[in-house]
Amino acid sequence: MRMTLATTFVLQAISRGHRFGFDIVNVTGYPTGTVYPALRRLEHAGLVRSERERQQVATRDARPQRRYYEVTPAGARALEAALEPMRAMSALRPLTPKTAK
Repeated sequence: MRMTLATTFVLQAISRGHRFGFDIVNVTGYPTGTVYPALRRLEHAGLVRSERERQQVATRDARPQRRYYEVTPAGARALEAALEPMRAMSALRPLTPKTAK
């Protein structure tokens, strides 16, 4: 699976405990039209798995039923691989332009 920046951030949000769609939308700042397709792709690739909560819980809380996501072991490896280039870039020393003589 191709790990875009948005997909990486969605996977990272799940790994940090943001387990349902609107929570992931809020923490990433991406619109639902980006987050939900990314969640479906991640699940189809086996990088996350999901479980729908019991209807009784949603009814008690007067809201729609949520789907909770969790990162699989393959997803944790994919996340580490996707974050590695970002970590390498953050370690670079900032370039400063030379002043004209």
